[in-house]
Amino acid sequence: MNRYHRLFLALVATGLALVPHETLAADPPVPAATPAVPPAPPLDPTTLPASHQRSGLEIYQRFRDGLADPECDSEATNGRWKKHFSHAPGQLARAEDDVLPLFGYVVDALREAHLPTEFALIPFVESGYKPGARNPQGPAGLWQFIGITARNHGIPMREGYDGRLSPVDSTQAAVRYLKTLHGMFGGDWRLAVMAYNAGEYRVLQSMRRAGMNARNARPAELPGLSGITYAYVEKLHALACIFQQADDRDAWLRQMDRPVPRLAAHVLPGDATLDAWAKVQQQPAAPLRRLNPVLAGRFSRAGKPIRLLAPSAGTDDVVESPQATAKPSPATPNADGDAATAARTHTVKSGESAWTIARRYGISPARLLQINGLQGNAVLRPGMKLELVDKAD
Repeated sequence: MNRYHRLFLALVATGLALVPHETLAADPPVPAATPAVPPAPPLDPTTLPASHQRSGLEIYQRFRDGLADPECDSEATNGRWKKHFSHAPGQLARAEDDVLPLFGYVVDALREAHLPTEFALIPFVESGYKPGARNPQGPAGLWQFIGITARNHGIPMREGYDGRLSPVDSTQAAVRYLKTLHGMFGGDWRLAVMAYNAGEYRVLQSMRRAGMNARNARPAELPGLSGITYAYVEKLHALACIFQQADDRDAWLRQMDRPVPRLAAHVLPGDATLDAWAKVQQQPAAPLRRLNPVLAGRFSRAGKPIRLLAPSAGTDDVVESPQATAKPSPATPNADGDAATAARTHTVKSGESAWTIARRYGISPARLLQINGLQGNAVLRPGMKLELVDKAD
């Protein structure tokens, strides 16, 4: 019996084991989600310093780089789920939505925890990436925790404050729990998400009945589990395949190649309201209320620190992504165009775009494309060599 099994048995003894997701509904692929706050404009990245932005393609590349199964396994899912989630790439591509920056926040949290980014697809299944999503059967928030599960995993739940509606509280709890499951089931992300859906005890029991362990288990062949649990893995496979197919489309890549706010957790100081904090930070309050539905109205502090999700400020952030604190590139310019004189060409790497390359060398994306005779809708491919200085200069 390894330490994860001992941990689980201790949780069972104290009543802290997870209440499985599958006991909540017969088979709703996506919960009936109702936004908790009225629609608001998305965050405007153009009002933020360049260091607090990144390209949507950077987020997508971090997701692709973190996949445990980077190649699409068409036999691991079926056309039903691909059709059901066919809208997901469009959700990321829509500039008027906040799904892409939220997705980036979750991907960052998983990469920092050294977990597979397949787990970043769970909120697509659970809530459609809506922090204020509510299911009539009780689950709420980005990760659709039910009340008892939220309390068991350290999400603040008290009168006047439902931490499930905090993307910070719920994501940190989900990542902690997924890290436990990932270790408990030998680093197999498929077994981990089955346990996330059905509960650890059921999956461990099924493995014992089949004479399997975490090293040799075949998730699709485990006996006695609900069809919803098997389908959970298929749904994540389907989503991963859909995104891999989407990045073959130039139009989708162009939509993803846009500046996106880099989100981080902040402490809400003293007795400040969200609106007061937004005013001090010179940020519009309406999109922050949509990102943080737990703080949209009156809320209870109970002497506890309150955290909100907002564009990174680099000062009072609770959680910074590795990129947010990375050292500047040696090519970072002091004035527009200075860095380009130090390096005259750049070879495009996977995930780079005109926006990210131009920002690195201190020139505008339009100027970079003009120097290389490219149209504004051009898609850069890995291996392309770009001129950084006009040969006529």
